[in-house]
Amino acid sequence: MLDTNVLLSGLLKPYGKPAAILRLIVSGAFQLAYDVRILLEYREVLLREKFHFTREQVDTFLELVEAEGFLTTASPLKVRLPDPDDEPFLEVVLASRADALITGNKRHYPPHASKGVAVLNPAEFLERYEG
Repeated sequence: MLDTNVLLSGLLKPYGKPAAILRLIVSGAFQLAYDVRILLEYREVLLREKFHFTREQVDTFLELVEAEGFLTTASPLKVRLPDPDDEPFLEVVLASRADALITGNKRHYPPHASKGVAVLNPAEFLERYEG
């Protein structure tokens, strides 16, 4: 599961760690868990004028996520996160039994709420994968 901040960073900076994770996903090494709310957030953020992605680029990317990813139906969390906008990401991770939630904002996903799911920043994820 990729938090939107990691996705955006990977698309904007092609040589960083988030971009390396995106390349692994595109290559089929990992499957991206998602639900409709996640796709809507990805679309809304990527289409912001300041990022300069075209609608066609965003549509192509989201089609790839849908074709290669894992669609899941999630239940609401029993606890609240510091930022309620982050709740769908943790809900999808828990419902899909994904290995990790990759985020640049680990503090948004406190251990008591993540129920043992690995919440990793991009460097930690790549270290775990490559190690």
